[in-house]
Amino acid sequence: MENEKDVCEIEISKDEDVKRMIAQHPCYSKEAQHKFGRIHLAVAPKCNIQCNYCDRKFDCVNESRPGVTSEVLSPQAALEKTKQVLEAYPFIKVVGVAGPGDPLANDETFETLELIKKEFPDVTLCLSTNGLNLPDKMPELLRVGVTTLTVTMNAIDPEIEAQMVSHVSYNGKIYRGLEAGEIMVKKQLEGIKMAVEAGLVVKVNTVLVPGINDEHIIELAKKINELGVFIMNVMPLICQAQFADKVAPTPAECKAIQDKCAPYVQQMRHCRQCRSDAYGLIGQDMSQMSEERRNVIKLDAKKKTCSGEKA
Repeated sequence: MENEKDVCEIEISKDEDVKRMIAQHPCYSKEAQHKFGRIHLAVAPKCNIQCNYCDRKFDCVNESRPGVTSEVLSPQAALEKTKQVLEAYPFIKVVGVAGPGDPLANDETFETLELIKKEFPDVTLCLSTNGLNLPDKMPELLRVGVTTLTVTMNAIDPEIEAQMVSHVSYNGKIYRGLEAGEIMVKKQLEGIKMAVEAGLVVKVNTVLVPGINDEHIIELAKKINELGVFIMNVMPLICQAQFADKVAPTPAECKAIQDKCAPYVQQMRHCRQCRSDAYGLIGQDMSQMSEERRNVIKLDAKKKTCSGEKA
């Protein structure tokens, strides 16, 4: 009986940790977006796939979208930046790696997260990936302490997925067409299942491309619901790269898809498609602010900390 009691207490403690983590994660909680921030560390430039809608750029200071960063950091430089940012802005509770390539295709990702966790054991470690290497890298993710995970998944039908990617590189081999779609869907589903079973809180990002996956996304929502995904983020296509001549979905079209998916999985409706080096509150990326504006936020954060308020 005592052992059963101990197990129950451990489970309750884990549940409370997960609730706290979600409550302080601006991407996972609508309420948290106004109180808590995150920092993305751009330490992962290499990618193992080429999406038809992706254009990764470095040293691009006037664009706000995924795949863009002003610089690629070394793991040690990322640690130093994290120290500076967390000291200045204590309302930032989440440290993540979201590119500019795929974090799981870069050894620097794990070195960085290991350094961060050692220095800041109480922060939530987050990671975004296309999911291709997720099954293979799951032990490493658990070792370094990642607890929230985003997987970009655009289809569960390999034929539709094949239209979203130009090529896939896995275990030294290049895949194209239907083969690329099949391996992507297989590895993503396998990886998401493993992540949920390991206790990670999983978000799925889905890029809405009219004429390709718009009628299919509800089937994806049903499937990830079965797998235990916590929240889904349907994002509008940014027309660039191979999809430069496509027409982006309207806000009304995005909302209609979100509404159809909502009965199956919770919808994130406050995404701003952040840069790979973004930090601060969602919608208030301090990497793009003037020093003067950052100092105002820093002063305000210190006042709230001293008065005992939440940021």
